[in-house]
Amino acid sequence: MAEHKQPSIQPFICGLDAALQVMSGKWKPLILFFLAKEPRRYGELKRCVRGVSDKMLIQQLKELEMDGVVVRTDYKEIPPRVLYELSPFGFSLAGALMPLCDWGEENAYIIKKNLAAKRNDQA
Repeated sequence: MAEHKQPSIQPFICGLDAALQVMSGKWKPLILFFLAKEPRRYGELKRCVRGVSDKMLIQQLKELEMDGVVVRTDYKEIPPRVLYELSPFGFSLAGALMPLCDWGEENAYIIKKNLAAKRNDQA
């Protein structure tokens, strides 16, 4: 009888590689940021994460839920009421992002200036 082996999962290159597997995607860091402040309903979250399409927000929320970062609670009411919040695992990831948020706040002026210069060079 042939032995069936489980496909092996490749190890991560480093911790950053592991973290990026969970939070890769343009919108996931922003979703984490806003859910770290408080649980939110879908429409509220959509207003917070400006520029995201419905399709992409739904996809990213589903991926975060599958990764154990986000908990989705459907209250089975009419009209529908669904609440998204971070799991303890999600809060640990959001906490790891806080230094990056602080860095962005501290350097927002430089980033804005560099983006404007880059746009001018491309024009």
